[in-house]
Amino acid sequence: MCRNIKTLFNFEPPATDDEIRASALQFVRKLSGFQTPSQINQPTFDRAVDDVVAVARRLLASLQTGAEPRNREIEAEKARERSRARFG
Repeated sequence: MCRNIKTLFNFEPPATDDEIRASALQFVRKLSGFQTPSQINQPTFDRAVDDVVAVARRLLASLQTGAEPRNREIEAEKARERSRARFG
């Protein structure tokens, strides 16, 4: 599950709300062990995702770097190349 969590800092354009929420969802899924929580756990699960989204936004807004923003297409191609090298 966690391999789907992507680095969101220092990209141009910046991470979208959907990307932040998707990472938060994957994180909460990993911590809880639930892909889909039961009906009784759904409100707690959703609240945890919302909390992680808020913390992630605050983190991304607070981080600083002198490095140039990374290009999403170039980084995606690097990831594909690493995958080809690893899995053939």
